[in-house]
Amino acid sequence: MIELYVTKPNELELRHVAPLRAPRDDEVKIQLIYGGICGSDLSVFKGELPHATYPVRPGHELLGVVVEKGENAAYDIGTRVVVLPNTYCGTCDLCVKGYTNICRYKSSLGVNVDGGFSQQFLISSKYVFPVPDDLPDEKAVLVEPFAVVVHAFKKVNVTKDTTVAVIGCGNEGMIAAALAHHLGAKVTAVDINPYKFQLAKKIGNIRTLFPHELQHETFDIVFEAAGTKSAVEQAIQIASPGGDVVLIGLATEATFPVVHIVRSELTIHGTIIYQFPDDYLQAIEYLRNPSFSIDPVVSKILPVTDYQHAYEIAASGNVGKVILSFKEV
Repeated sequence: MIELYVTKPNELELRHVAPLRAPRDDEVKIQLIYGGICGSDLSVFKGELPHATYPVRPGHELLGVVVEKGENAAYDIGTRVVVLPNTYCGTCDLCVKGYTNICRYKSSLGVNVDGGFSQQFLISSKYVFPVPDDLPDEKAVLVEPFAVVVHAFKKVNVTKDTTVAVIGCGNEGMIAAALAHHLGAKVTAVDINPYKFQLAKKIGNIRTLFPHELQHETFDIVFEAAGTKSAVEQAIQIASPGGDVVLIGLATEATFPVVHIVRSELTIHGTIIYQFPDDYLQAIEYLRNPSFSIDPVVSKILPVTDYQHAYEIAASGNVGKVILSFKEV
């Protein structure tokens, strides 16, 4: 069996390891089909996440098939599933209130515990979710990152003709632009990389601008997905009076113009990951809709043996989602 490891920052290794033990209790053994490379996978690889541990097996955007199950596992052999990569205790004060996404004892696959970039891996069936037969693999692998956007959109009301700006058109930003477009909003995608504009145009009628081209224009809702100080500050400046700013990115810090926020009566929302299983269910329903344009988000599907190239192009910023295939290992 092979698996991919980040042995230390900026060092990847494809390892040959012994077969896994049989699953116990509620565990399932999953044969991986696809694994998406996420921005956080790149941050772990680059050594940019302070809470990451090394060595660590990356991978949390995972689609696979149950090939073995423990006696108390929830799903049968042969079930195609996606993975919930963030654990929750279910008993802390936040979990009891329903905020399992910010559980005080949360662990994150591929960051501070081993992820799923392996031919097979074991996981509690509590953290897997079945996908319907009519959802192709290439869309099913997007359920986890899409659920992040679904959760963010629940903070606001995006409807027909809502003016929406998305600052930062990485994977989450591009999915946010696609969903806003699908809901009938007038969408402006903002990025510093003109290649992202090509992807946005493939999705549909989405206007594209460089950050410096936004002058004296405001928007009902602004999604910040770049995760930089300048992007957060611009998001607040371009929100219409009475508007909403949704912070998806993870900027370390930013300077907030408090008088402007107060006088414009802006609402600023923080959002992190998702509520499980509700946001997964909603993501799946969107992905099953044939009128929803999401295919352009996936740029490359490469075999896991081509992992070096996959990480290089994912880190370049000149592609959309890059997916590792474990189908033919």
